[in-house]
Amino acid sequence: MSDSDVIVPGAPAVPAPGAPATATPEVPAVIPSDVPPAARPPRRLLRAGGATVAAALVGVVIGIGIIEVRYDDPAPATAAPAPATVPTPTATATPFGAKSNGNHFGSLRDLLLPVPAGFGLGPDDSGFGNDVELTGEQMLAAELDQEVLPLPKEQQDKLRKYWNDLHVKAAGVRTYTTQAGELTISMKLRQFNQQEVQKLNEYTAIFTGETGIFRTGPTVPGHAEAHCYLLPAPPSAPIDRLECSAAQGDLLVVMAVEGVAPLPKDRIVALLAQQLDRLAVPGASV
Repeated sequence: MSDSDVIVPGAPAVPAPGAPATATPEVPAVIPSDVPPAARPPRRLLRAGGATVAAALVGVVIGIGIIEVRYDDPAPATAAPAPATVPTPTATATPFGAKSNGNHFGSLRDLLLPVPAGFGLGPDDSGFGNDVELTGEQMLAAELDQEVLPLPKEQQDKLRKYWNDLHVKAAGVRTYTTQAGELTISMKLRQFNQQEVQKLNEYTAIFTGETGIFRTGPTVPGHAEAHCYLLPAPPSAPIDRLECSAAQGDLLVVMAVEGVAPLPKDRIVALLAQQLDRLAVPGASV
């Protein structure tokens, strides 16, 4: 026997030709050691704004069962035959949704509204990509830099401290565009402390209410927590812009819309309502 062979303990003895079965000692069976191991599933990677993000950051695997059966002794000759079929375990858990306390679980990419009929994935949002989940650090490093650059140094420091104190856990981004390209929508989910999510959403409602800076936007039926407003624009502007904000537990939903004027507000509001329904507490549709 060579060093490249592996002994399997407990293998049956092999009798020599013409000799009694009891006269020959057991000869261990061997298995070549060069049998290739079973292939392991490759790790999935996600690219966000040029950076590669491990899929372990964005995915939750539920309902996979591994059953290992061992036999210490050979089965007797009279053993009953194994059943023809084995029941397959059924996964009953939801891979994403909301807990009873309002905190969401699962990938933010799963929580984002899937691309609806009549739309496709849109352009990259601020260099992040058009369908991506970011860690809190990634979101702050990229998006916050863009927000504070136009501000004086003192205000930049205050805004950075405010966002850092929120301890943002993650952010999900998905963009949608119509086939003709006349309407583009960006949907963002920012996950952090529920109380701060609510405060920030209320601040948005007050700031965009009766200040005279923004135009009043449409309401979202069944979602009083949603606030929409139109950005300043002259009446004859060919392009119009609308933004909406809503609080759902530990998620702040921000929708930004740009399209040919006049915007199809009913269609836009319907998409936002679908997104908020998906984040409903408790649970979410699959």
